[in-house]
Amino acid sequence: MNVVICDDYQHMSTLASRAFIDCLQSNPRAVLGLATGSTPIGCYKNLIDSYKAGNISFAEVTSFNLDEYIGLHRDHPQSYYYFMHQQFLNQVDIQSQRVFIPSGVEENYGVYCQWYEDRINEAGGIDLQILGIGSDGHIAFNEPGTALGSRTHITDLDHQTIDDNARFFDSKSDVPKRAITMGVATIMDAKKIILLATGENKAAAIRDAIQGPVGSECTASALQQHPNVTFYLDKAAAALLHNE
Repeated sequence: MNVVICDDYQHMSTLASRAFIDCLQSNPRAVLGLATGSTPIGCYKNLIDSYKAGNISFAEVTSFNLDEYIGLHRDHPQSYYYFMHQQFLNQVDIQSQRVFIPSGVEENYGVYCQWYEDRINEAGGIDLQILGIGSDGHIAFNEPGTALGSRTHITDLDHQTIDDNARFFDSKSDVPKRAITMGVATIMDAKKIILLATGENKAAAIRDAIQGPVGSECTASALQQHPNVTFYLDKAAAALLHNE
């Protein structure tokens, strides 16, 4: 596990995008694992700029997103499908048939979750996965208590996650209560993982993820067992780490 403490958000976003640029320049057919939320937006902006400058192409890239709210259609402004297309996918040359974002409106999720896992496997697995982290230590929507051996599944959202995400909706009552998410084991299968975190509200989660015991109460702690993971943190998010 590598931990990089960055000067600020811009510095963190630059380093994260560099990992993607290096990946694409060495493997134009890379399979990318993508995340939503405010934290990776700076990274995505840098990738858009690099694409427009002619340094990289997404034409042969395949992408898989981590998660989606249950009950939100693709055109809902708070759906992760909408977010990804507005913030990133519509501004690069990725082919729509190579973009996979979990659906929030399936009738049979038992079948659909396995279908999503099968698509990842057919693509050869994820080469580079980007993650954020919840204030309770979750990665994707793998809430506290989720089994570390989990695969893509449906989950009830923790009250802390609902509280944290309420700022994106008109009211807390509008926040969906369930989501579809890649499982912890699905994420851990990625060949390389980078996790981004900023702000003091993530400091306890980062401490638990990096220096706490590995366990389901902080699903990000599973990353301690991954052979190629880097945490990019600002100073506030790293504030509770102790030197070892």
